[in-house]
Amino acid sequence: MRIPILAAPTASGKTALSLALAEKLPIEIISADAMMVYKEMNIGTAKPDAKELAITPHHLIDVVGPEQEFSVVDYVKLAESKITEIVQRGNIPLIVGGTGFYIKALTDGLPTTPKVDKELQAELWEVFERDGLEPIQAELEKHSPVEAIRCQRNPRRVIRAVEIIRRTGKAPNEFVNTKATFKYNKIILLPEREILQMRIIKRSQKMFADGLVAEVAALIAKYPKLATARQAIGYKEVIAYLEDKCSLEAAKEQIIIATRQYAKRQQTWFKREKDALFITDISDNEQLLEVALDRFSAKR
Repeated sequence: MRIPILAAPTASGKTALSLALAEKLPIEIISADAMMVYKEMNIGTAKPDAKELAITPHHLIDVVGPEQEFSVVDYVKLAESKITEIVQRGNIPLIVGGTGFYIKALTDGLPTTPKVDKELQAELWEVFERDGLEPIQAELEKHSPVEAIRCQRNPRRVIRAVEIIRRTGKAPNEFVNTKATFKYNKIILLPEREILQMRIIKRSQKMFADGLVAEVAALIAKYPKLATARQAIGYKEVIAYLEDKCSLEAAKEQIIIATRQYAKRQQTWFKREKDALFITDISDNEQLLEVALDRFSAKR
């Protein structure tokens, strides 16, 4: 059995399609989203709401507190454990998400990189807090342009990559991978740019209507030095507003811009995936569902 994966850039309709599939097949959903693993970060990560969660079991959402560390190694370990449990129950585990790094680790195996050097990472985080991502990103690009693209300007990944380079002289992508435990069957949604941009604007507006500012205010009150929220799209911009560094309208605009940039990086990443069914037309929900059912129901 090949484990189905539904991947796509943010705001592409992954959640809606996965839930439609769950109404037709005995599916349990395993999230592949690097931010949904954190508790208390709900609106800004576009987690499924209570009604959506009730349709079918969801896994790897709200796994750790926002003050805790969670690595790709942790993700793969938990995801593969859930896959095994779901298959043993006679159900279908469906991997759903937009974190390409997580999905690649599942499908291609984990890199055999060294354990984290917390002291060196702390130094790099100080640079990030003081000077922003650019100097660390520039160091990464100088050593490994390929790794720089792979990290997608995600501060956590960029810092981890530079930490490894300083210690070993090699970028993470230069380490060999472990062997993947399962084989996978992938569908990747790659909607047209204009459609995706409209969806991003609509989602951003909904987040503010749902109470994003209050969620962020509560988070930084509880975790004032929370690195996770301070580097996440939607959170860092609202934090800037709450700290009187910009207006609310400017924060809203920056979220849209940052999300568009992130979606573009996701598209670049996913276009390199091998053995995947790529779907660009997401306008017809019924046809999209039929294609997904055919792909994931097939004996492969």
